[in-house]
Amino acid sequence: MGNKAKILIVDDEDIVRESLRDWLESVGYKVDIAGSGQEALQKIESKSFKIMLTDLIMPGMDGIELMKKAKKIVPTLSSVIITAHATVQTAITAMREGAHDYIEKPFCPEKVELLIKNLMEHQELIEENISLRRQIDERFQFEGIIAKSPGMLKIIELIKTVAPTNATVLITGNTGTGKEVIARALHQQSPRHSNPFIITCCAALPESLLETELFGHEKGSFTGAVEKKKGKFEAADKGTFFLDEIGEINANTQVHLLRALEEKKITRVGGNQEIDVDVRLIAATNKDLKTLIRQEKFREDLYYRLNVVTIHVPPLMERREDILPLADFFLRKYSEENNRTIKKFSPEVIKFMLNYSWPGNVRELENMIERSVILSKGSILNLDELPQDIVHPTPEEEKTVEVIMKNHIFSVLKETGGNITKAAKILGIQRMTLYNKLKKYNYTVNNIDA
Repeated sequence: MGNKAKILIVDDEDIVRESLRDWLESVGYKVDIAGSGQEALQKIESKSFKIMLTDLIMPGMDGIELMKKAKKIVPTLSSVIITAHATVQTAITAMREGAHDYIEKPFCPEKVELLIKNLMEHQELIEENISLRRQIDERFQFEGIIAKSPGMLKIIELIKTVAPTNATVLITGNTGTGKEVIARALHQQSPRHSNPFIITCCAALPESLLETELFGHEKGSFTGAVEKKKGKFEAADKGTFFLDEIGEINANTQVHLLRALEEKKITRVGGNQEIDVDVRLIAATNKDLKTLIRQEKFREDLYYRLNVVTIHVPPLMERREDILPLADFFLRKYSEENNRTIKKFSPEVIKFMLNYSWPGNVRELENMIERSVILSKGSILNLDELPQDIVHPTPEEEKTVEVIMKNHIFSVLKETGGNITKAAKILGIQRMTLYNKLKKYNYTVNNIDA
């Protein structure tokens, strides 16, 4: 049988393993045999098996110990325990340790054949999922970015171009679109990838603490400063510093941040010594910084320092081609983390995901799938297992989603100069659907020019 063997039979009794081999070969399976656990492990290391049938009680190494060791060599191997000591406890122990099933001696050949048939189908499903995962990883994944839409593929190309440089990057986009993932990809593709990637969310800290968080402080510089502390700029030296929600920083911190970018030097709070820092800065915001400049809430000179290269991450409703690849990725991730065996979405769930507006973007999609996987009981995720506040929102929630959708449509129309065809293409909907929505919104040119 050589390397083409797919089934391994392990039993210390010659007549058992040979008769079982003869039967399975007569119905078309490729079979190899071993008389002990040690012999079985040697064959598993050198040959390719999908299924192992092993005796429970054998000299030296019993079936359960063999099964555990074999799993470490071939994680996808399906194991069946053969036992003449069939008790409920034996079956429970074997299944708890990872056996897919057990059969009793003397066994019925037809029953064994049916069991093998079912396990082969299970193996095909495993291989199909591995293949799907590989396809998703190869076709849609780049440094943690799951992308199929033209807009996101352009962003990936931009990352590849910009990452090798030291240019400061400003990432814009709505909350939940994945700005941090973009920042990580820039770092991983840069020459700095083996050095620190440091993150600070400017909105998560009060103004009084943000400056010491960024630049550090000297001992005694303020009440509670009982020892010297290095800031995040120093921690990120030779690496990348990601400042999220940059639009939240106050005027004083903006001045010090601008100096750090221009001179590549920082001074700790309460200190006088200038400290050289070699940091590649990436900033992100969900706000319109130009509007903040007009309102005199953000420095124009800092904006131009940050805005050397801009990457705008579109909302999920603008890149509907990414929804299913993202959903598949999250389904696999949370099924594995929560020991679930959910393999796919029902057609109703797929339809819902493609039609839903996703005001919370990728973060909302991930959260929905994580919640649903935890509560799901079958191998297919069904519509009634999704959070019902999303599937059936309250009138108030529906109104909020509708307002978001309306504003987004008007924004896209403004970008396209009122071109309905281009807008429909960007929105991922049919022209007639867009016409109907515009009629519902009493659309006029003034709506988007305001």
